[in-house]
Amino acid sequence: MSISPIRLSHESPSRIVLVWLQWYTRGKPSHVFGQAGKREYGYDNVKVSNSAWDTNLISASARYISINWSASGGGAFAILPLPSPFGKTLHDVPSKLPDIVPLARTHTAPVLDTAWSPGNDTLVASASEDGTCLLWKVPNDLFEGWTSDGWEPRDLEPVARVDVSPRKVGQVLWHPTAANVLATASGDYCVRLWDLADPARPRTTLSGHGDMIQSLTFNATGSIIATTCRDRKLRLFDARASGDPVRVTDGHGGIKGARVVWMGDGDRIATTGFSKMSDRQVVIWETGGLGSVNTLTLDQSAGVVMPFWSDNGILYLAGKGDGNIRYYEYESDSLFPLAELKTAEPQRGMCFLPRRALDVSQCEIARAFKVTNSGVEPISFIVPRRADSFQSDIYPPAPSSEPSLTAAQFFAGKAAPVNLVNLENGVVFASDISSHAPPRAPPHAPLPSTVMPLVAPIAPAPEPIVANSSPTVTPTVTESASVPPITSSLGVSPAIVQSESLPADSQHTSIPNEVNTALREEVNRLNSELRDARHKIRNLELQVEGLKANARKVAQSLMEV
Repeated sequence: MSISPIRLSHESPSRIVLVWLQWYTRGKPSHVFGQAGKREYGYDNVKVSNSAWDTNLISASARYISINWSASGGGAFAILPLPSPFGKTLHDVPSKLPDIVPLARTHTAPVLDTAWSPGNDTLVASASEDGTCLLWKVPNDLFEGWTSDGWEPRDLEPVARVDVSPRKVGQVLWHPTAANVLATASGDYCVRLWDLADPARPRTTLSGHGDMIQSLTFNATGSIIATTCRDRKLRLFDARASGDPVRVTDGHGGIKGARVVWMGDGDRIATTGFSKMSDRQVVIWETGGLGSVNTLTLDQSAGVVMPFWSDNGILYLAGKGDGNIRYYEYESDSLFPLAELKTAEPQRGMCFLPRRALDVSQCEIARAFKVTNSGVEPISFIVPRRADSFQSDIYPPAPSSEPSLTAAQFFAGKAAPVNLVNLENGVVFASDISSHAPPRAPPHAPLPSTVMPLVAPIAPAPEPIVANSSPTVTPTVTESASVPPITSSLGVSPAIVQSESLPADSQHTSIPNEVNTALREEVNRLNSELRDARHKIRNLELQVEGLKANARKVAQSLMEV
């Protein structure tokens, strides 16, 4: 569901009034504006890493943020409570941080990237120049006593280690739907996918890059990976098939950094980069043939543009070294400018909060965390309305913290859409069910406790990793597909939730229990067959594309002889 502006033009006043009335009657907000939090609502005295590697420097879960830190004697990053633009942070953490704070500092070289698990708000992965990826669990008492006398910082210890490559690991990214699946991009020009239950070897290795990988992104189901590279190519990979890409095309013509982001659950991706004349660009691509469908020129500044996609149809663009954030509505392969937030201090990095943690009482549709030279500033994007009740038209269901698949199911070839959460009542449901009429939660629906292995510990077994729910909503599951529990020495991963609903008329008639059960089983069976059929079709399409690519290579080689 998109959020559309009133697009200003030079038309007559009567025409403008007519357009305004059209948007008003459709229930669309007239505009979205950015609101930076007060200085005391952010963090100051932040020692941001001085590494020249191009990443966002910051990442956020629904409870914490992680920041690449400047530390001696190796690499480190800091974990801090989530700041809000509407009030002070939790745990009485002061806005001006002390000179010494608890750090995650086990890496022997600078930390280049961090990423929070979408299914666990206390589990974060870090990538470093030392060629490793470490996993960290945030203890509940980490911030107790920060303002008390005699407090001493206590550094974190990793709970697991993945030896990725002899060269540096530049990016780390969690799978959007499968639990405990991690993607890494390293200096040997490869993307690897890991099942963290067996971190000794990668499950798939995606090769074919001609230079350093600059960014990567999953599609909505996690079956396809798109990458940008320093060789100026845009590539698509089958995430479960090791080897070369299934599609390759020329990306931006400039030599500076390029980024890529998948635009929701459709077949469009957006890239940011530079033209041959050093113009900053945004290009929208269709993934069927990997062709360009629209190009938007921004300006001629030098900073790399960081793109962020929101599920309500808005693309945010923040340039490194800029003091502004542009945001556009995407509709019909076009980007329509909504507004531009201008601030005095330039940003070095940025990330966005998961939508399930937004403050719906403030009509907040997105929240960014901006990294400056010595601080972190929360920025809220708000639709100006009175929030007397839940504004359903600006809050489509958000990705929940419940994974749709296990790692074993994903690597076995299964695909499933992300589970969603209704931001009004916290109901979790499968995204193939209409978001306009999500199933209602029964009065006492328990959340199943399912235990699955994560990774082998590298230190004495720490306390369990427990799945976290959003601080703003309490998910309730309507129907759950249970999985036999497997004891793990490390922790607990989020339960698998598959929500199905019966037809509306059957919910209001007295049907015997055995008939009701039979209907549910039939719905589950049909949905499973449909997902399997879609996956087979997708695999056949990828095989055909691979054969075509190989044929083109052979024909080209014959012509060159």
